[in-house]
Amino acid sequence: MHVTRVSVPISTRAPSGATNAYLVADESKGLLVDPAARTAELDSLVERHDVTHIAVTHTHPDHVGAVAAYAHETGATVWCRRGRERDFVDATSVEPDQTFTEGTTIPIGTGVSVLDTPGHARDHATFVAGDDYLSGDLAVAEGSVVVGAPEGDLRAYLVALRRLHAHDPARLLPGHGPEITDARATLERLVSHRNAREEKVLDAIRAGNTTPEAVTDAAYDKDISAVRDLARATVVAHIEKLDAGGRVRWDPDSQQVELI
Repeated sequence: MHVTRVSVPISTRAPSGATNAYLVADESKGLLVDPAARTAELDSLVERHDVTHIAVTHTHPDHVGAVAAYAHETGATVWCRRGRERDFVDATSVEPDQTFTEGTTIPIGTGVSVLDTPGHARDHATFVAGDDYLSGDLAVAEGSVVVGAPEGDLRAYLVALRRLHAHDPARLLPGHGPEITDARATLERLVSHRNAREEKVLDAIRAGNTTPEAVTDAAYDKDISAVRDLARATVVAHIEKLDAGGRVRWDPDSQQVELI
């Protein structure tokens, strides 16, 4: 199997300003992953290969914009995560033909298998094509991935990072930015980043900050004015994780947090 990446300019909060679409192809068939939008380059790639399957790592808007167009043109089998069919239809306006779960194999080449990797999004999955892991928004070569409430789940995200680390991938092919050849080191860095951010959030609560806004101000030591909504959502996700672990008490109705 051969994997080709096409960087698709798209409206996204990712620093790259683009989403990576991928074509996984053997001699006769192809799987199109994360067609964020139509471009001349992606159109040409689809025209040159027999795209028989389409799937997305998750249904965030910057990953699904051209699913309907390419499904219509190719007649490909459209896949989505089982149990998330309604979310998929809402995001793509396409009824899926097939659903996948952990361990499902999409019949391309020797098979593209599915790993369950929620956290960044509830329906997030990773596709394994030989030694390549099409990992969506699980990891990036530089910086970090947004895991923000209410959709993001930091406990699930950290489990996903550690599971992928155990697989020892040769290469991660992310949804944004360049390929990742130092996969284990990158996954370790992302776990360490989340643990460090959690300590800053906990320190802010220990200091007497009781609202997400106050905790956000105290937990970040850089200018976050351009991404304050994402930073606040991240802080709430950390508070939810700390609450689940019995370290703080969080009342989502009053938006108050206190140390236990």
